[in-house]
Amino acid sequence: MTAEYLAADLTGKPAALTELAQRFPRWDPYAALPALLEDEPASVRFLGLGAARHACGVAAARLRRGGIAAHTDFSTSTEEPPAGPETLVVAVSLGEGQRELHAVLDRYVGRCPVIVLAPDQDAVVARHADLLVPLRAGTERGGLGCRAYQHALALLLLLGHRLGAPSVGGSANFPGLLRRAANASRVLLESAPEWVPEAAEVLDSPDGVHLVAPAERIASAEQGVQVLRRGPIRSAHAAETGEWSHTGRHLAAVTDYRALLFAGSSYDQRFAEHLGQLRGAFVAVGPTPGRERVPGAALTVRYPGDGDPDVSLLTEPLVAELLAAHWWSRSGR
Repeated sequence: MTAEYLAADLTGKPAALTELAQRFPRWDPYAALPALLEDEPASVRFLGLGAARHACGVAAARLRRGGIAAHTDFSTSTEEPPAGPETLVVAVSLGEGQRELHAVLDRYVGRCPVIVLAPDQDAVVARHADLLVPLRAGTERGGLGCRAYQHALALLLLLGHRLGAPSVGGSANFPGLLRRAANASRVLLESAPEWVPEAAEVLDSPDGVHLVAPAERIASAEQGVQVLRRGPIRSAHAAETGEWSHTGRHLAAVTDYRALLFAGSSYDQRFAEHLGQLRGAFVAVGPTPGRERVPGAALTVRYPGDGDPDVSLLTEPLVAELLAAHWWSRSGR
């Protein structure tokens, strides 16, 4: 694991996502879903660790909005809810955490239909799958699974759509969504020399960095936290935008508070006002409702399609990942 390898992994994001899009419609990862499920599942249980679990949380929330009982658990949980053919189990591995998934899936094999999303068909957890979905993200020498996360999230959005989750943004046209996210990622990468150094300077603090996002996209903040902690080993924390004024605001009163705000919440302006009063600083990613920029942001990072929540989900973690690569390269490790 090095900063150079991480940077190379990130540079490969647009090509990997475009290649995934080009596999459709010849390749349908969920073609066997009707045969696997005799009827609509009464409930869906998502399992994963770390970034995989955060991606699962997005899919579960989408299904709940569609009236389907869905929840996300740690794959280390000892809880054993009722299991049967009416419960669909979806396990996700980005390459790590396979031992824990192996242990928990033993409870469900032969009792529930099991879908496994994994890097490839040789993954240890693949043996538990009634339906195996390879992520097709390629080899990542940086070891942080940034492309794997992006592909897993995309394929989970597709699964949710197939199970009856309402369409949000561009999710109804899945290959088109992938191409839009690939283009957005390409623009962020090409413009990185212009905004990364400035954003890094604004967000550099001895008290770490806070990543703030709307509830629907909290996974973006959580993914950024994972990469910042594991790569440059920086103190990083995630918060939901509306809740921040009741939790993070108090910490901002006593620290040199710097935040990366994934904009789009109706509470963006309140966050900005409160943080400004406390003399904190933040960088915004994307537009806020009704405005092109969040007032008070020291810097705003934009990319094509950043008004589409699905494009944002698949693209915006790259901002934090590029910052992680920048700080890591300067840490001398």
